[in-house]
Amino acid sequence: MEVGVTVGDSVERLEATAGDFAFAELSIGESAYVPAEETNSHLRTALDTVDTELCVHLPFEQVVSTRVHQLNDAIVAHLTELLDWAGTLGAQKAVLHGTMRNPHDVEQRQVFADQLSAIASAGDDAGVALVVENVGHQARGLPLSVLGDIARETETAVCFDVGHAYMEDGNDGIERFLGEYADLVSHLHVHDARGRGDTHLPIGAGEIEYELVAEPLSDFDGTVAVEVFTDDVPLLRDSAERARRHLQQGLGSSVAKE
Repeated sequence: MEVGVTVGDSVERLEATAGDFAFAELSIGESAYVPAEETNSHLRTALDTVDTELCVHLPFEQVVSTRVHQLNDAIVAHLTELLDWAGTLGAQKAVLHGTMRNPHDVEQRQVFADQLSAIASAGDDAGVALVVENVGHQARGLPLSVLGDIARETETAVCFDVGHAYMEDGNDGIERFLGEYADLVSHLHVHDARGRGDTHLPIGAGEIEYELVAEPLSDFDGTVAVEVFTDDVPLLRDSAERARRHLQQGLGSSVAKE
């Protein structure tokens, strides 16, 4: 198991926080970090300096599918370009939000599945493993069970965001999803949350029962990204150690570079 940290779209935050972790997850595209020749050099230097690997998060604002096939083609083309770029930097994984223009449009769910398959195939061609993330608490996010079913149908790996699942359906939602789809999970986003709307808190500061993650993922050997919105490295390390403990991997002497 490798433990990393999300750094938003900031290479500076990567430099400040990622040195103790196995990888940094960088948000790319649209209003986030935009790949360009003048910025790529800075990113490559930062990755070398902190001696960490790269994962990427594909654009947050762009849905995966719509009712307009020309837009769907453009979405796949755009994400293919980003995946190709990520591949040139040796990115391990790319996270994609599981979103549709209307996630309750049952007739369009097959379109989403087709889009997901095409994007995952582009990732394979680029040498970057695509993982689809649950965001069912958001207006355009597919519900947990629907996302799980489509991921299984398309043989797409899942980025299971524990906090998002809690915000969508509480601790029961975490337990149900992992009870059914734990075998699909290859990437985790870990943070804490409270039902009143607070999220991306340090683990232990909220209401999530992380013990519910331990049993279904007791043999987990994927990647874990600490997604706590702080630049306080000791807090990030503490959440990483708590996540590792709950996953029954043992604390070890250091959080990460494994």
